[in-house]
Amino acid sequence: MAAVQKEVDQLRTEIRRHDRMYYVEAKPEISDLEYDKLLNRLKHLEAENPQLVTPDSPTQRIGDQPVEHLEQVAHRVPMLSIDNTYSLEELRAYGERIQKLLPDEQIEWVVELKIDGVAVSLLYENGLLVRGVTRGNGQVGDDITHNVRTIKDIPLQLTGDDVPAALEVRGEIYMTNDELSRINERLAEAGEALYKNTRNVTAGSIRLLDPRICADRNLRMFTHGVGFVEGLKSETHIDFLHELKRYGLPPTPNVEAFPNFDAAVAHCEALIETLQDLTFEVDGLVLKVNRFEQRERLGSTTKSPRWLIAYKFEKYEAITKLNEIRVQVGKTGTITPIAELEPVELAGTTVSRSSLHNAEQIERLDIRVGDVVVVEKAGKIIPHIVRVEIHERKTDLPKFVFPTECPICSTTLVKDEGGVYIRCPNRESCPAQLKERIRYFATRNAMDIEGLGDKLVDQLVVDELVSSYGDIYRLTADTLTKLERMGKKSSENLVAAIESSKDRGLSRLLNALSIRHVGGRVAQLLARHFVTIDALMAASEEEIAAVDEIGPIIANSVHHFLSGDFGQATVADLRELGIKMTEDVPDSEALGGGIFAGKTLVVTGTLQRYGRDEIQELIQKHGGKATSSVSKKTDFVVAGEKAGSKLTKAQQLGVKVLSEEEFEALLVGE
Repeated sequence: MAAVQKEVDQLRTEIRRHDRMYYVEAKPEISDLEYDKLLNRLKHLEAENPQLVTPDSPTQRIGDQPVEHLEQVAHRVPMLSIDNTYSLEELRAYGERIQKLLPDEQIEWVVELKIDGVAVSLLYENGLLVRGVTRGNGQVGDDITHNVRTIKDIPLQLTGDDVPAALEVRGEIYMTNDELSRINERLAEAGEALYKNTRNVTAGSIRLLDPRICADRNLRMFTHGVGFVEGLKSETHIDFLHELKRYGLPPTPNVEAFPNFDAAVAHCEALIETLQDLTFEVDGLVLKVNRFEQRERLGSTTKSPRWLIAYKFEKYEAITKLNEIRVQVGKTGTITPIAELEPVELAGTTVSRSSLHNAEQIERLDIRVGDVVVVEKAGKIIPHIVRVEIHERKTDLPKFVFPTECPICSTTLVKDEGGVYIRCPNRESCPAQLKERIRYFATRNAMDIEGLGDKLVDQLVVDELVSSYGDIYRLTADTLTKLERMGKKSSENLVAAIESSKDRGLSRLLNALSIRHVGGRVAQLLARHFVTIDALMAASEEEIAAVDEIGPIIANSVHHFLSGDFGQATVADLRELGIKMTEDVPDSEALGGGIFAGKTLVVTGTLQRYGRDEIQELIQKHGGKATSSVSKKTDFVVAGEKAGSKLTKAQQLGVKVLSEEEFEALLVGE
């Protein structure tokens, strides 16, 4: 029996690990078949030895019998609603109100996706799942433990030896669009009514009395909040999400922290443009104060916490037909499939096309020419295809075959190593890439050349007047006047605009060069750090990666471009033409500037001579970066009176601790 018990324990540990790798880490290590073999072996052993079955065993996800009814359970900590706004102006006004409630304090903000699902609470005691409850009215909810146990994202037992004695986790149960398509296809075959959206079917499923039905619907969950807890270690929301992940719980993805509200709002606007890549529905973004201690002081109204707000957007859907899939070539050679749709009215506009992003999305959606598809538009997001109405597919439509050659220059396409995008590698002479690069080079965020529009770029490339960035600066008014729709005045104005663009500076130039992974923000970081193109070109890949917020992937791309023949020839040509290749930055921000250049500092406790904002600005002025959490990458911790857990953590990690006087002494010594 001891040997059987040992094998059962080993199987449970191994299965839980693979559950974590699949549902939390998204890095499965074995195939579904291998996983099923492990689970079936465990089921066999437990069937022969029923006395070994425990409630937290991976085999116990689905109950044998339905419950008689849903019981009401009171929340130990109320699940309050969230204030929301659909207006960017109101969102900024909210941020100003919160800053006034915490004057002279730096408030870090977190931005996370607002999952369009059903809010639930999970209670773990000593690491074991004991209860799942719906939000209900915020004070009392329905006990749905029998159904949450069927959701494979939710561990029946937390991992790790240091889990809290009691941990109530809040989150959203949701369904993917792919799963809704599968369910509707099955309902259509049975002649039953179809579900309209993922949220409705999720809300109905988790309240079913029979857990076997819920299990068949493959619900998912993301965690994002905390209720009652004993033994929580985190001091910030970001750290809390990392803590949940260590326990084997799936945190909401794509969460980022920002030093102030304006930066968080700016990120919202950028994040909205990427939501079409998600496989699940999102109906907004949530902005939260990062530090728990500040949350406690902000408190709550009778309806909602003051420390968070939802920035929501209206969602519109329409059903139409996919008439054609074509591909287009981007400025870095990316081959993007485009869906040509039967025109349909959506949110006051006529939609006739939508990006399909990449070959893997076509495969995942199983989208085929002739399909009936659901197109969605939310807020300012461009329309995108949410799912295929597979039940409407009356004939066996052929699958879309992704091209193997560039549709413009016939070069054999290649797939990014470890990525999803397929590209034309012919950067130097593919006409499609050249047109897109020249267009981007002239845009407002790049070299800002007014008058160099899309149609003119097409004409310049087709007539072989422009085959490189440098050729733009070799254009003359006489040459331009000979082109269609180009008079003498407009030609002279364009030449003047081209000439004035020479002084934009290094960050605008780096953005304009269409280096993979380099946009406006990355270009600015690189320009402010290296100041000159020569310093950047002389830097090693490791030195570029060491720049804050850059990392190895971006560094590899930048280094590869600037050390390659194409990049070096491009820089040399533009240099000869007089393009400015330096960045005007304060001395303290330049490479090597300031006593804290390249250093990360954390301030904790109460200081006598500085407010929190004041000392963080001082750190930045002298080249350093001020952050809120201590890690192995922290160089100094400045500790004032009543310094708490951050000081303890710094001492444990061996991070150098400075008193207020020692901090000032370093500045004087500079």
